[in-house]
Amino acid sequence: MGCRTVKLGSVISHRKEFIIIDNSVEYKRCRVQVNRKGVVLRDVIKGSLINTKKQQVCKEGDFLVAEIDAKVGGYGFVGKELEGAIVSSHYFLFDVDETRILKAFLAWLIKTDIIQEQINSKGSTNYAAIRPASVLNFEIPLPSIEEQFGIVNKLNNVYNEYLELQNELVFQEANLRKLRQAILREAVEGKLTKKDSTDEPASKLLGQIHAERNQQVTEGKPKRERPLPSISEEEIPFDMPKGWAWCRLGEIGKISGGGTPSKNHAEYWSGDIPWVTPKDMKSETIRDSIDHISMAAVNSSSAKFINSGSILIVVRGMILIKNVPIAINAIPVTINQDMKAISLYHQDLTEYMRLYLMSRQGELKALVERSTHGTGKLGTEVLTDLVIPIPPLREQFRIVTKVQHLLQKLDQLSQHVEQNQAQSKQLFRAVLKEAIEVA
Repeated sequence: MGCRTVKLGSVISHRKEFIIIDNSVEYKRCRVQVNRKGVVLRDVIKGSLINTKKQQVCKEGDFLVAEIDAKVGGYGFVGKELEGAIVSSHYFLFDVDETRILKAFLAWLIKTDIIQEQINSKGSTNYAAIRPASVLNFEIPLPSIEEQFGIVNKLNNVYNEYLELQNELVFQEANLRKLRQAILREAVEGKLTKKDSTDEPASKLLGQIHAERNQQVTEGKPKRERPLPSISEEEIPFDMPKGWAWCRLGEIGKISGGGTPSKNHAEYWSGDIPWVTPKDMKSETIRDSIDHISMAAVNSSSAKFINSGSILIVVRGMILIKNVPIAINAIPVTINQDMKAISLYHQDLTEYMRLYLMSRQGELKALVERSTHGTGKLGTEVLTDLVIPIPPLREQFRIVTKVQHLLQKLDQLSQHVEQNQAQSKQLFRAVLKEAIEVA
């Protein structure tokens, strides 16, 4: 280091002052976030609801350290908005001697690994909590006050530039997401591919599907279901290209549900059959799952096999408020009750159908029923009655190929943005480290 090293206790002091909670008074309580992310409001609570009546009062600018969470970066400064907030004896409050160290300089210093490395060196397994004496014994670089002012100004300027860059990259990410949806929407409306007069019209394809479905109904698979309503003019979202046809999802595929085998039977959960739940729906293709079940579970529950090449969709959960996860399973799977599987009567429709459903995220979210506690639900009838545009089969293949090509380019751009975000973060941390340690 280019400056002297001192004990932290030479510039801060432990303050041990407690108050007794008044049951009739309302108090702000604060907490320290881990990973050195600062001090935030925990809650506002009546004194009568606080069990431990002996508490400490925070002041703006206090350095606050969590007894247990210090080992995971649980320390930071109390902000103006938390003046007068209380904390329990499991936190340690320190006054800062601003004649020797600027609070702003110490705030930047704790974002480096200087203090964290000294906490970690005590051992992460048998060092469950930290004590005030240990905090005061940490060593830090201490430039002169004049040098500290210069370092703080430099870091503030660099940080503002870093934030501007991060905001620009976030803006680019958002635009890429919008472009992705625009590509999907334009593609499934027939605006990205050339028309071929030799393509067999979609009406013939639908006729084949209807014949196949009627044959299966006659054979008892699937069971005869309610008649689908006719498609009204109001339901048609765009002008259909020549050779295309409108239909309802229930005309071209069947929708299956799933279930959860009993947790009371350990043997149900010792198999290797994928059991897909919403937590697995993080990619567009499902090749495995977090949880697996046995054949005994399949035979004894509603978690039945779903053939590969089906479209899996989350139909219940908090995630539906944000988006409707959709994927194709590359292998046979089972699913839980928060999922549905769409098995198309003509397998060649599957990739196009997935793209169409992904392009209609906004419409699907609008169809989600919301409960009072925030859980979303997409009803089976809502899915069955979805109005779907069907292009000629060969045009579907051209659409899928075109979209895959364009999305691959978008993925490359997205990776570039992510790399820039990571590099800018690393660069700022390097500047911070050098500014503090080589003062």
